[in-house]
Amino acid sequence: MGLDDKIDNAAEKMGGKAKETAGAAKGDESLRAEGQMDQSKADLKQAGEKVKDAFKKD
Repeated sequence: MGLDDKIDNAAEKMGGKAKETAGAAKGDESLRAEGQMDQSKADLKQAGEKVKDAFKKD
């Protein structure tokens, strides 16, 4: 996984966590759910990058 990808995924995950926290604080279920979805997308992207890295090592 390239450093840029790691940074992008971490930033997306942190942004999702911020949305989730803000949504919970405001009682906005839609914003909270959107934050959770952003975090899940970042986790999936990171997993995909790890798979690509595993194949590059061969």
